[in-house]
Amino acid sequence: MAGHSSRVVIFAALAGNFLIAITKAGAAAYTGSSAMFSEAIHSAVDTGNQGLLLYGLHRSKRSPDARHPYGYGRELYFWAFVVALLIFAVGSGVSIYEGIHKIFNPEPIENPMVNFIVLGAAMVFEGAAWIIAFREFRTSVKDGKYFAAVSASKDPSIFAVLLEDSAAMLGLIVATLGLALGLWLDIPELDGVASVAIGILLAAIAWVLAYETKGLLVGEGADPEVEVAIRRIIAQQSHVLKTNEILSLQNGPMDILVTLSLDFKDGVSSENVEDTISRMEKQIRTARPDVRKVFIEAQSWRAHNRAANAG
Repeated sequence: MAGHSSRVVIFAALAGNFLIAITKAGAAAYTGSSAMFSEAIHSAVDTGNQGLLLYGLHRSKRSPDARHPYGYGRELYFWAFVVALLIFAVGSGVSIYEGIHKIFNPEPIENPMVNFIVLGAAMVFEGAAWIIAFREFRTSVKDGKYFAAVSASKDPSIFAVLLEDSAAMLGLIVATLGLALGLWLDIPELDGVASVAIGILLAAIAWVLAYETKGLLVGEGADPEVEVAIRRIIAQQSHVLKTNEILSLQNGPMDILVTLSLDFKDGVSSENVEDTISRMEKQIRTARPDVRKVFIEAQSWRAHNRAANAG
């Protein structure tokens, strides 16, 4: 279900950005606006990025094999990191370069009304895509903490599109203000200033996306709620004396690896230990369908501490 939602969000953004990129490029060529050219580059980069995210989603669904026994879930994180690099290198770099060029070599904008019409239409399309992404992202927000939700999210395909669409909406506002003030004050350099501002905005979005994706790519633990659910299940097991350790690894948006080290009570038979472990595995997967693999080790607390200290 999560994968389907991600694809819907990405397809909506891709379709909107593709149409907007073509329209903006035509308007930039017709009017000579630097800010509009930056916006066209921005939308073109976003279109390519969403294509990469779809590719990453597709690749991450491959089944485990001998060389990748835990699957390919983290391939989505790799492509999301590539998206961040593209936003910075292409989107931000070209926008800043074009803006600086227009600041030092200002040119009057021809037929400015075309730019305002295109920007207005782009706001409508980008706004629609943003609403779709925001509605999906909002399901993971707790207590109205949106920035914390971005940091805690394990699905970069959702927050990457939301960040891109948010940057797109802000970029459209900046471009509109730059064009309007440049015409009103008769300062054509403001068009270039708007382009530089859009580039800086894209660089900031790229940094946030790269930072959040890096943690997932390197290997993050699962959401703390996963451990809470597992501890609740452990507490129900009459033969378990103590929990030595709970470790988790997020391999994909809906793919978690969990390892447990449990100290069983003295005198518990090996058959009861095996039954308890088998029952716990089923209960954990039922309570948390995103936990794909569970490894449970029966180990005394003293032996576990000795092994940990030796390491």
